[in-house]
Amino acid sequence: MKAAFYETLIRQAEALLADEDDLIAAMANFSALINDNLQDLNWAGFYIVKNGQLVLGPFQGKVACTRIEFGKGVCGTAAVLNITQRVADVHQFDGHIACDAASNSEIVVPVRQNGQVIAVLDIDSPLLNRFDEDDQVGIELLVKQFENCLFG
Repeated sequence: MKAAFYETLIRQAEALLADEDDLIAAMANFSALINDNLQDLNWAGFYIVKNGQLVLGPFQGKVACTRIEFGKGVCGTAAVLNITQRVADVHQFDGHIACDAASNSEIVVPVRQNGQVIAVLDIDSPLLNRFDEDDQVGIELLVKQFENCLFG
């Protein structure tokens, strides 16, 4: 069931990004696509690698933390380790940065260009354990589609 949902979303992302080469414009529409289609979210967006830290990029949701240091919080951990972080309960994540007290679970997927992390996609939910393994696979495939469209 979820696999079919994510396959449809991947096709929508491909169509949305097909002729776009501007990273910020692509991130803006991509975060809107996720926010509009995934249920039970309270934040979806990007943090972009700049000068050795993560800087807030396009997003959908409430006001967010502007800068996150590498290795700090879920986003900084995903960026440093270059692997997805799926957290069932952010309050149990050592060093969690609470930009929105309503967030209870989170998934963060690195965005790569030539193997190098250039950003992270951060998705938060007010529900505990919102993201399961199927969501992780689907969201990672979505990010791979984003990378393919933007960076070939």
